[in-house]
Amino acid sequence: MAVERKASNRGAFGIPNPVDVHVGARVRLRRTLLGLSQEKLGEAIGLTFQQVQKYERGANRIGASRLYDLSRVLQVPVSYFFEEMSDEVAAKSPGQLRGMAQEQDTYEPDPMAKRETLELVRAYYRIKDPQVRRRVFDLAKALAAADEQDD
Repeated sequence: MAVERKASNRGAFGIPNPVDVHVGARVRLRRTLLGLSQEKLGEAIGLTFQQVQKYERGANRIGASRLYDLSRVLQVPVSYFFEEMSDEVAAKSPGQLRGMAQEQDTYEPDPMAKRETLELVRAYYRIKDPQVRRRVFDLAKALAAADEQDD
């Protein structure tokens, strides 16, 4: 009788699975956009802020029931956590890797998961006047375009 081992979210080199990292980044993105601290989110779902931190980093895999709880507290469908996942990341799910040699790739975090990006988005949506918000948006696009021309 074969004994099944619990699936780990860490590869052969102790690196979290990129799918878990992506899901954790989406948790962090939504939490930050709602203005919730890790502590408040943890309280809402019965966890410590350290456990929330581990989920957000992808260090701990989020189970189905916990993902459901997170979706309710963060007011998003469960599918939200998998949106914008690249094909490259999706291909590294444990089911896709089973039976295949696992190559050691470097995983680049999503720029949308950076604190600076999240704070910028939150500040942008706090601008109440839609015309002012549009001008800020246009300014950011113009600055980015000018920067691209300099390169």
